[in-house]
Amino acid sequence: MGKWDGLQTIGDLAKTLVQTEWHTTYKLVYRLIQLALVLPVTTATVERSFSTMKFIKNDLRNRMGEEYLTDCLVCYIEKDVFVKIENEVIMRRFQSMAPRRQRLPPLNDSPSFDTLVSNQN
Repeated sequence: MGKWDGLQTIGDLAKTLVQTEWHTTYKLVYRLIQLALVLPVTTATVERSFSTMKFIKNDLRNRMGEEYLTDCLVCYIEKDVFVKIENEVIMRRFQSMAPRRQRLPPLNDSPSFDTLVSNQN
Protein backbone atom coordinates (compact mmCIF):
# COMPACT_ATOMS: atom_id res chain seq x y z
CA MET A 1 0.00 0.00 0.00
CA GLY A 2 3.12 2.25 -0.13
CA LYS A 3 2.26 3.73 -3.54
CA TRP A 4 -1.02 5.04 -2.18
CA ASP A 5 0.36 6.76 0.94
CA GLY A 6 2.09 9.74 -0.67
CA LEU A 7 -0.78 10.86 -2.89
CA GLN A 8 -1.60 14.54 -2.50
CA THR A 9 -3.64 15.47 -5.58
CA ILE A 10 -6.29 13.91 -7.76
CA GLY A 11 -3.72 13.89 -10.57
CA ASP A 12 -1.39 11.76 -8.44
CA LEU A 13 -4.25 9.34 -7.80
CA ALA A 14 -5.00 9.07 -11.53
CA LYS A 15 -1.32 8.41 -12.36
CA THR A 16 -1.04 5.74 -9.65
CA LEU A 17 -4.22 4.03 -10.84
CA VAL A 18 -2.76 3.78 -14.35
CA GLN A 19 0.70 2.67 -13.15
CA THR A 20 -0.79 -0.13 -11.04
CA GLU A 21 -3.32 -0.90 -13.82
CA TRP A 22 -6.16 -0.59 -11.32
CA HIS A 23 -7.88 1.86 -13.65
CA THR A 24 -9.19 -1.19 -15.55
CA THR A 25 -10.63 -2.69 -12.36
CA TYR A 26 -12.14 0.54 -11.02
CA LYS A 27 -13.35 2.01 -14.31
CA LEU A 28 -16.04 4.25 -12.83
CA VAL A 29 -13.71 5.66 -10.18
CA TYR A 30 -11.11 6.39 -12.85
CA ARG A 31 -13.74 8.02 -15.07
CA LEU A 32 -14.90 10.19 -12.17
CA ILE A 33 -11.29 11.28 -11.57
CA GLN A 34 -10.90 12.13 -15.26
CA LEU A 35 -14.05 14.27 -15.16
CA ALA A 36 -12.87 16.03 -12.00
CA LEU A 37 -9.59 16.90 -13.71
CA VAL A 38 -11.29 18.27 -16.84
CA LEU A 39 -14.09 20.22 -15.12
CA PRO A 40 -12.16 23.47 -14.40
CA VAL A 41 -11.05 23.75 -18.03
CA THR A 42 -14.55 23.09 -19.33
CA THR A 43 -16.08 25.64 -16.97
CA ALA A 44 -13.57 28.32 -18.00
CA THR A 45 -14.27 27.67 -21.69
CA VAL A 46 -18.03 28.01 -21.20
CA GLU A 47 -17.61 31.19 -19.15
CA ARG A 48 -15.33 32.66 -21.82
CA SER A 49 -17.90 31.83 -24.51
CA PHE A 50 -20.74 33.49 -22.60
CA SER A 51 -18.59 36.53 -21.90
CA THR A 52 -17.85 36.86 -25.62
CA MET A 53 -21.51 36.40 -26.52
CA LYS A 54 -22.50 39.09 -24.00
CA PHE A 55 -19.96 41.46 -25.59
CA ILE A 56 -21.23 40.77 -29.14
CA LYS A 57 -24.96 40.64 -28.39
CA ASN A 58 -25.48 43.85 -26.45
CA ASP A 59 -28.66 45.93 -26.20
CA LEU A 60 -28.06 47.57 -29.58
CA ARG A 61 -27.77 44.23 -31.36
CA ASN A 62 -30.32 42.30 -29.35
CA ARG A 63 -32.47 41.13 -32.26
CA MET A 64 -29.83 39.51 -34.41
CA GLY A 65 -30.49 36.05 -35.79
CA GLU A 66 -28.68 32.93 -34.67
CA GLU A 67 -26.66 32.56 -37.88
CA TYR A 68 -25.47 36.18 -37.79
CA LEU A 69 -24.61 35.85 -34.09
CA THR A 70 -22.57 32.73 -34.82
CA ASP A 71 -20.72 34.51 -37.62
CA CYS A 72 -19.95 37.47 -35.35
CA LEU A 73 -18.73 35.15 -32.59
CA VAL A 74 -16.41 33.32 -34.99
CA CYS A 75 -14.97 36.64 -36.18
CA TYR A 76 -14.46 37.82 -32.61
CA ILE A 77 -12.98 34.57 -31.28
CA GLU A 78 -10.70 34.04 -34.29
CA LYS A 79 -9.69 37.70 -34.52
CA ASP A 80 -6.00 36.73 -34.94
CA VAL A 81 -6.87 35.21 -38.31
CA PHE A 82 -9.17 38.05 -39.39
CA VAL A 83 -6.65 40.78 -38.55
CA LYS A 84 -4.32 39.36 -41.21
CA ILE A 85 -6.94 39.81 -43.97
CA GLU A 86 -6.79 43.23 -45.60
CA ASN A 87 -9.96 45.34 -45.76
CA GLU A 88 -9.63 45.66 -49.55
CA VAL A 89 -9.90 41.87 -49.94
CA ILE A 90 -13.02 41.77 -47.76
CA MET A 91 -14.70 44.62 -49.67
CA ARG A 92 -13.96 43.04 -53.06
CA ARG A 93 -15.34 39.70 -51.87
CA PHE A 94 -18.46 41.38 -50.52
CA GLN A 95 -19.05 43.24 -53.79
CA SER A 96 -18.65 40.07 -55.86
CA MET A 97 -21.41 38.30 -53.91
CA ALA A 98 -24.96 37.84 -55.21
CA PRO A 99 -27.04 41.02 -55.65
CA ARG A 100 -28.56 42.53 -52.54
CA ARG A 101 -31.32 45.07 -52.06
CA GLN A 102 -28.90 47.97 -52.37
CA ARG A 103 -25.90 47.75 -54.66
CA LEU A 104 -22.63 49.22 -53.40
CA PRO A 105 -20.58 51.40 -55.77
CA PRO A 106 -17.36 49.87 -57.14
CA LEU A 107 -14.29 50.46 -55.00
CA ASN A 108 -12.33 52.49 -57.53
CA ASP A 109 -15.27 54.88 -58.16
CA SER A 110 -16.34 55.25 -54.56
CA PRO A 111 -16.03 58.74 -53.07
CA SER A 112 -13.59 59.43 -50.29
CA PHE A 113 -14.69 59.77 -46.69
CA ASP A 114 -14.06 63.55 -46.80
CA THR A 115 -16.36 63.89 -49.83
CA LEU A 116 -19.13 61.99 -48.08
CA VAL A 117 -18.83 64.13 -44.96
CA SER A 118 -18.83 67.42 -46.90
CA ASN A 119 -21.99 66.35 -48.80
CA GLN A 120 -23.79 65.76 -45.50
CA ASN A 121 -23.39 69.42 -44.46
